[in-house]
Amino acid sequence: MRRALGVLHDGDVQATRAVGRALPALAHLASLAQRALGSGGRLVYVGAGTSGRLGALDAAECPPTFGVAPSRVIALVAGGAPALRRSIEGAEDDQEAGRRAVRRARVGARDLVVGISASGTTPFVLAALEEARLRHAATGLVTSNPSARPAGVARVLLETGAELVAGSTRMKAGSATKMALSLLSTAVMLRLGKVLDGRMVDLMPTSAKLRLRAKRMVMELSKASAAEAEAALTQGGWNVRQALAALASGSRSGSGWTPDRARRGGLLAASRRGQEQGRETATAPLARSKTGRETATALPATPDCARRGGLLAASRRGQEQGRETATAPPARSKKGRETATALPAQSKRARS
Repeated sequence: MRRALGVLHDGDVQATRAVGRALPALAHLASLAQRALGSGGRLVYVGAGTSGRLGALDAAECPPTFGVAPSRVIALVAGGAPALRRSIEGAEDDQEAGRRAVRRARVGARDLVVGISASGTTPFVLAALEEARLRHAATGLVTSNPSARPAGVARVLLETGAELVAGSTRMKAGSATKMALSLLSTAVMLRLGKVLDGRMVDLMPTSAKLRLRAKRMVMELSKASAAEAEAALTQGGWNVRQALAALASGSRSGSGWTPDRARRGGLLAASRRGQEQGRETATAPLARSKTGRETATALPATPDCARRGGLLAASRRGQEQGRETATAPPARSKKGRETATALPAQSKRARS
């Protein structure tokens, strides 16, 4: 049994390498997602079977992790919500259902629709992408098939090769897809200012564990005591940003947390320890998005953060080299109404 597991685990290594090779294409797709979310649009995953469930999983994790509204990152799954719990045979072949799902979600020019299909040939997914393009949305495809090249679609190829269990794309292809989607959404949220000093400052503290994490974040970032941090969080409805701003307005000396920093939130900022000036890395400017006919809700981040982005601060503790500096240029958001909700994610076996 151990030997069998070792052989199967080699597939995980191959999946990781496949994602590494796809990073340039994934970075391009992340830029499109940043443009969409930064302009008030949405990130919309479309998939069937395992691929659809992986999209739903990533979408479901964005609100509690990064504090975005559930309507900002959504998943359209062949067979609907029931397909998250069990396989719905034939749903992936329904092209009209794919087009209908995109229309019902009111996809528009400010959105990015990302198809997920290991084979790259799933009718539901390809029809949804075609409909999204007709509605002037940006489109992408995450696939493991080198031959899948839909026109006008930003492709991310996760070339994992044949599965050890032939056709079981929940294995190498599924593992690579999970990693790629996690990288995609996390990178976008970093650039949108949802992470500060390597901390999820916009998390939703809906449990005792997360409330403890929120208190610890406020203590570390503001140098406040446990009692001060909890009082600020309680007063601010357990909103970490509001608690930090409240403590900053109290002019806590030596905290390193200024009112302006509290307002802007931000993405990565600091200098490498052990070097006098550090090495700065410039990030690509935010691309402007096309004006669409459809509407979507604005980012739930602070107004300044949604409009201007900020500095991303992520320290690497315990290492000699410390921190890297990068800045993100401004991103403007437009207001709109919520048009769809993310499907709850549950994993089950299915073919993609």
